[in-house]
Amino acid sequence: MTSLKEAEEKGQKRRKANFMWRFRRNKLAVAGSGIVLACIFIAMFANFLAPTSYDVGNLVEARQPPSWSHVFGTDAVGRDYLSRMLYATRTSIIVALGVQVITLSIGISLGTLGGYLGGWVDQIVVRIIEIATGIPALLIAMFIMGLLGHSMWNVIFALGISGWVVETRITRGQFLAFKEREFVIAAQAIGASRFRVAFRHIFPNIVPILAVLLAFQVPAVIFNEAGLSFLGLGIDEPVPSLGKMISTSLGYVRTYWHMGLFPSLMIAVITMGFTFVGDGLRDALDPTMNR
Repeated sequence: MTSLKEAEEKGQKRRKANFMWRFRRNKLAVAGSGIVLACIFIAMFANFLAPTSYDVGNLVEARQPPSWSHVFGTDAVGRDYLSRMLYATRTSIIVALGVQVITLSIGISLGTLGGYLGGWVDQIVVRIIEIATGIPALLIAMFIMGLLGHSMWNVIFALGISGWVVETRITRGQFLAFKEREFVIAAQAIGASRFRVAFRHIFPNIVPILAVLLAFQVPAVIFNEAGLSFLGLGIDEPVPSLGKMISTSLGYVRTYWHMGLFPSLMIAVITMGFTFVGDGLRDALDPTMNR
């Protein structure tokens, strides 16, 4: 028993070492990790990095182009655009990660129930997925925002409640595939409980796939939040978000170019960072990449 356990631990360490080696070989993934860490750093320390508060304005300095006193210029009411950008990055990161917590919680729960238990439980889960797929997620989010109001936490709730279908499908499909594998059948044969088989033997094998999905879904959530802002259903003033900054800049885009350019670039950078990390995770976790 001891030798078997030691062999299993050595196998896990070897797999982790191989994963880290493959991930580090991917230069874009490493660069994406740096971008993601930088965005998280900005989100955590926006209070200290911002020259001023996000809600302090001076109408005399409204719509100024970039200068030494305001590196990114000012907005329509004279608020420092660099400060607004830093706080908006925090808002977008909080929204993206908060939505993922909700979608993964719902998706993992429903996918596990349907994929592992099967039978009539799986049929109910499949029907729920089909109904949710037939209704556009953004339409559901718009309806919820109309009911609850335009706060950041309501945006997180609305996008989370409407965006769990992909997570459910992937979790369900993976449980359906893994529950027929030899190691799962062996665990069941020696009397392991359903809960232990599901979360001790199957779920750890699904975590890498969900991690890749998380990296790809974060940019999608940021774009969805931006879409709500364009429709006037995003986060209320004075709290900034990148999508809302782009939306409010449309009326000045030909004259005051900086108001739309900088938040657009920030969304592009965040999207690029998480996409590179997702690609790197996918390649590093792919068994066919192991050489």
